[in-house]
Amino acid sequence: MAFQKAVKGTALIGGGAIATVFGLSQFSQYRNKHGALVQVQAAEGAPVRKDHLPTREQQILALQTSGEFDVLVIGGGATGCGCALDAATRGLKTALLERDDFSSGTSSRSTKLIHGGVRYLQKAIMKLDFEQYRMVKEALEERAHLLQSAPHLSAPLPIMLPIYKWWQLPYYWVGIKLYDLVAGSQCLKSSYVLTKSRALELFPMLRKDKLVGAIVYYDGQHNDARMNLAIALTAARYGAATANYAEVRHLLKTTDTGSGRQRVCGVRCRDVLTGKEFDVRAKCVINATGPFTDSVRKMDDQEVPNICQPSAGVHIVMPGYYSPDNMGLLDPATSDGRVIFFLPWEKMTIAGTTDSPTDVTSHPIPTEEDINFILSEVRNYLGADVEVRRGDVLAAWSGIRPLVTNPDSKDTQSISRNHVVTVSDSGLITIAGGKWTTYRAMARDTIDAAIQEHNLKAGSCKTMGLQLEGAQDWSPTLYIRLVQDYGLESEVAQHLASTYGDKAFEVAKIAQVTGKRWPIVGKRLVSEFPYIEAEVVYGVKEYARTAVDMISRRTRLAFLNVQAAEEALPRIVDIMAKELNWCEQKKKEQLETAKTFLYYEMGYKVKTDQLTDRSEISLVPSDIERYKKRFRMFDKDKKGFITILDVQRVLESISVQMDENTLHEILNEVDLNKNGQVELNEFLQLMSAIQKGRVSGSRLAVLMKSAEENLRRREAIPVDRSGGGL
Repeated sequence: MAFQKAVKGTALIGGGAIATVFGLSQFSQYRNKHGALVQVQAAEGAPVRKDHLPTREQQILALQTSGEFDVLVIGGGATGCGCALDAATRGLKTALLERDDFSSGTSSRSTKLIHGGVRYLQKAIMKLDFEQYRMVKEALEERAHLLQSAPHLSAPLPIMLPIYKWWQLPYYWVGIKLYDLVAGSQCLKSSYVLTKSRALELFPMLRKDKLVGAIVYYDGQHNDARMNLAIALTAARYGAATANYAEVRHLLKTTDTGSGRQRVCGVRCRDVLTGKEFDVRAKCVINATGPFTDSVRKMDDQEVPNICQPSAGVHIVMPGYYSPDNMGLLDPATSDGRVIFFLPWEKMTIAGTTDSPTDVTSHPIPTEEDINFILSEVRNYLGADVEVRRGDVLAAWSGIRPLVTNPDSKDTQSISRNHVVTVSDSGLITIAGGKWTTYRAMARDTIDAAIQEHNLKAGSCKTMGLQLEGAQDWSPTLYIRLVQDYGLESEVAQHLASTYGDKAFEVAKIAQVTGKRWPIVGKRLVSEFPYIEAEVVYGVKEYARTAVDMISRRTRLAFLNVQAAEEALPRIVDIMAKELNWCEQKKKEQLETAKTFLYYEMGYKVKTDQLTDRSEISLVPSDIERYKKRFRMFDKDKKGFITILDVQRVLESISVQMDENTLHEILNEVDLNKNGQVELNEFLQLMSAIQKGRVSGSRLAVLMKSAEENLRRREAIPVDRSGGGL
């Protein structure tokens, strides 16, 4: 009876909500169709897209010698690059400055979703908040645009919402159907309900007990850093002078002869790579610096109040076997009220995010507390037969969301991601807030405001329907041509096609011959990932200037597996050194900087902290004896420790060859006091941590176990057991 009342009540509320949302949705679609017609007509006079991509050196020269720009954008994240693309396609003379690399901040550290925001729609309905509704509506429209403008970098993704209480089924069903309704004609695919058995068939890792069923809905997923870079490269092809590693030192101002007011007229810029400083003049300066919005606003006016409250979101990456290849999971109500996504991404599994106030920094660091919170929530949804181990966290990162807020607000979870465009007394345009999905709409609103404030001569926005770098001649079967024409591995070809789109052929053309029967070309940087050496060469053409650029944003190795990224670093640095003429000292600096980045910002530190010289050994006596016996097989001289020579001796006895550098790396992972040897206590600490699940994939542990088993098999069979003999 209670269930019937709950269903009836939900249906009544849902019916009214659906009718209201449907009416608003139809009106919004009518308005947007008319707006789209204007945009299509205006697009006829768009600037010509260049086939040749200028080098970074040419871009820096253009910034110094091109005279006054119409628009100068500060910030090379998704919003900043979107503003540059919007301005350039309207025919405005455009410049963009980024003090680090494109997408080096928040834009590369997202959940990788292109979505409207299910939870924002819930708040909009519960609080009758029309602004929240408008934000969700706009985001769903922009979701469709983003999927169409870069189909090689994005795709629809089904996301499962498991139901463990009967009354939740009609409640969430109504909410998800409203989400479909708000999307209207831009709905990716219709949501649907699954029985318990069907849900477990599609997501076998799911916790079975008390499972009632599930609801599946669709959102988009993308490669965020590559998408950001595609926007920047497209802007450059439309004539924007875009430069990474170009830091704004301060704003330039002039006195308006008519009003007598101080007006922003450009910036003082420093080329971070050379140290050279120069002025860049512009009629309009746009501040699109995300979490650093207020620092640029204070360059304009020290007394201006803050409009951004930064929020930190941590994500972790786990092996691909934790989730199905093409089905995500949503936990709509975690233990502390947050939302957690559990998604397949780049053949791995990404889980996140947290939401907590933070200080603004260029180098956010994931904490062990946040990582364990995510793992705890994941355990609540996966079956008992799936052991969720701390050691399976392959990478972790923290991103800072630039939420727009009232300075008095203390709860970042209650803040929406609506964007605001402000104009200062001196004419500085600031775009703040918003979300990844709506970058194009944010850029449109910003350039509209710039044109109005500074009387710039330009037409309406032309980016609706504009295809980004690599999308023009891409097709889902493009990778087959790469395999057939160049002799690439199928996995590598698929990766290149989904990363570079129609530019994948340019990467394939410079791929090195392997010397093998198959594949013919394409040497991998690391064996378990499809990234090849040619991508490093091509990455330099895409403005990569540091090893960190290459492991985190041109490839995504750092975000997928920090140990694999570290393993690839020496070869990456060697290739970049050849392309950029680095000396030995520069190579060493790049290597150390990249390792520091992996250690602190990508979770290597919290991973290695799982095994320290203070780690507790909690093994039963029988296990201790077993592991001591294994250790003594290597420590034949009973020294109490093993060295590279000991390991080499055992490996040679079982006919296994391994180079000294690799052995050194393997021992170094366990050598806690860094004295060049692994002591018995360190080995027992390692085995204890493995049993607890804090450490996984230890090469030394696997190597020693394998060697022990090989030696046992090679032991001579006693005469009495062989049936006698002479």
